[in-house]
Amino acid sequence: MNKKLKLEELQRLSISDYKKAQKDPIIVVLEDVRSLNNIGSIFRTCDAMAIQKIYLCGITAQPPHREIRKTAIGATESVDWEYQENVLDVIIKYQKLDYNLIAIEQTSKAISLEKYENNREKTLLVFGNEINGVSQSTIDKCEISLEIPQWGTKHSLNISVTTGIILWMIKMKKTFKK
Repeated sequence: MNKKLKLEELQRLSISDYKKAQKDPIIVVLEDVRSLNNIGSIFRTCDAMAIQKIYLCGITAQPPHREIRKTAIGATESVDWEYQENVLDVIIKYQKLDYNLIAIEQTSKAISLEKYENNREKTLLVFGNEINGVSQSTIDKCEISLEIPQWGTKHSLNISVTTGIILWMIKMKKTFKK
């Protein structure tokens, strides 16, 4: 019988154990994200994927906020995060630390996600505003742009969905590369 597991059967880490656990050297940067629900969803995804840190930049709202908390379901407590007004300051900091700097955006030189091969252990991913995406000045500072192939008429996905797809694929490529 295929039995659905109860919460207590999932062997979830406590927040303090999660904080001590090793994380993947992946930094998620949110540039001018408007939706509080998207921010909360991204926190939850970053918790699930055990990423190192989230940076909230520009107009991106910060916890604690009721709408963020509603979708994050506690992930704002488990995932390390920091507010930084200027996204370029974050990029420059991690450039000096030899992170692979990636804008998640449709650009003239974007690499389709399935073709992307990460050649460095440390990765910084910039996700942009729901309407305008990642700013051109940020794209100019990143080494590459990644895009998710799409076949519909909209040619865009919700930022929280995009974050989940990108993080899952990057983690899977790392896992199977070993």
